[in-house]
Amino acid sequence: MPVDHYENFPVASVLLPRRLVPAVEAIYAFARSADDLADEGDATPVERLAALERYETALASIARGEAQSEPMFERLAAVIVQYGLPMQPFFDLLSAFKQDVGTSRYPTFALLLDYCRRSANPVGLLMLSLYGAAGAANVRDSDAICSALQLINFWQDVAIDREKDRIYVPLEDLERHGVTAAQLDAADAGPAFRALMAFQVGRARAMLQGGAPLARRLPGRIGWELRLVVQGGLRILELIEAAGYDVFRHRPQLKSGDWVVLAWRALRM
Repeated sequence: MPVDHYENFPVASVLLPRRLVPAVEAIYAFARSADDLADEGDATPVERLAALERYETALASIARGEAQSEPMFERLAAVIVQYGLPMQPFFDLLSAFKQDVGTSRYPTFALLLDYCRRSANPVGLLMLSLYGAAGAANVRDSDAICSALQLINFWQDVAIDREKDRIYVPLEDLERHGVTAAQLDAADAGPAFRALMAFQVGRARAMLQGGAPLARRLPGRIGWELRLVVQGGLRILELIEAAGYDVFRHRPQLKSGDWVVLAWRALRM
């Protein structure tokens, strides 16, 4: 399954039970295609929103128990019925994708977290639901992990997002640290930017570590999968620090040697 194209989807390993593969593929196909409608190609904003609204109409139809004519939604509907999945996470994802069409700046961290709540957290909730483990404590920790992973993706992609005229670092934090959009355009990783990124790295690490107990609570494959996910996020943060926070010239990525580190740390959790 080509999950590398959708960074919010944290299921990409042989640890996924084979019985869940069709369900995960159906959910992924929905999320990936909807995300592409919001971000890819040369459609106008009006066309993008209209396409996403058609997805919302299909979801509402599924919620009413109506038969679906399109294969993707037919498969998704079957999975929702089979596993008793909640509908709200799917609507939340679409809400986030629609927001991507018209929003490229986030004035406050609270607004950015609200975006993460809808763009990342639903994936964790759906995965817990597939495993029958969506209790309140598990969902709380899953939300922390998913939001942290979304933030980490933003921090490592500051330069890439800027090329798309997007800034996911909260504007209030840019102002507080004395960093301007012009400095981002100039790839200026001076002291002010490094202080800004150190703050953001610490913020994401605390959130990720706060949700980490979930990986120890969940049994079997999902627990080991989540341990690797958590350790992968922490490792990216370490690589950002090791690069002196210069994500303009050194975008952190996990390499083959890092996986040995992740496996060892996952065993020690």
